[in-house]
Amino acid sequence: MTARFRFIYRTIMTLVLASLLTACGSRYHIRHDKAPLREPTALEMQDAIVTNEKKSVSANRPYTVLGKRYTPISDERGYQKEGIASWYGRKFHGYHTSNGEIFNMFDMTAAHKTLPLPSFARVTNLENGRTAIVRINDRGPFHDDRLIDLSYAAAYKLGYHLKGTARVKVEAITLTRESPRLTYVQVAAGSNLENIQVLANQLQQELGLGTAITFEDDLYKLRVGPITDDNQAQSLLKTLQQGQFSRAFLLYSEQEL
Repeated sequence: MTARFRFIYRTIMTLVLASLLTACGSRYHIRHDKAPLREPTALEMQDAIVTNEKKSVSANRPYTVLGKRYTPISDERGYQKEGIASWYGRKFHGYHTSNGEIFNMFDMTAAHKTLPLPSFARVTNLENGRTAIVRINDRGPFHDDRLIDLSYAAAYKLGYHLKGTARVKVEAITLTRESPRLTYVQVAAGSNLENIQVLANQLQQELGLGTAITFEDDLYKLRVGPITDDNQAQSLLKTLQQGQFSRAFLLYSEQEL
């Protein structure tokens, strides 16, 4: 073996070993996060349905990340805070979240450093008034200037997917024995999904409430909500009926408490 050949051989082996060490030391298949190759659908951007779920014992213990210790709160009732929201997408898609679920960037989910896992929150983009209800199932973002990390679909719904971050308000949503059911107001139905989605976006901005689109009986049905206060639901229904939605009506979704 000539000296030149040995030099080339050692160089190649060094590069191979470095590549293997880098791959072994990285959990994710891409280094930097990226947006998906398609936009989320209207159905994927429906608000998460608020339910009473059993909290994870292991995922709600104190933990340390990057030398900083975090203690999750045990009761999210009344939680409200403003801060910076970011989003995460392809880099984390298909990997486990902190409570053992598989992250899907097209689900209406989010990561928070201290809210219980799982829990629910209404996130409002303070720059444009858009809202989304998400299910908290992961920890993060671990930056001092960030409050919450939304899935790509949720960030898209709030309108900051191209900017990367936005100033938001996060409000925890809980079900109590005083409000044992969710209320929706069905406002419209049609066969054209695009038209229904445009109407949904308009109502979100005008009312400051979430919307849900379902497909039943060959029609896309638009509902405003969920609303946990019956008086608020009745007041909203009256307002909508006096306007352009004279055929709006209430729907109730019973929750097991």
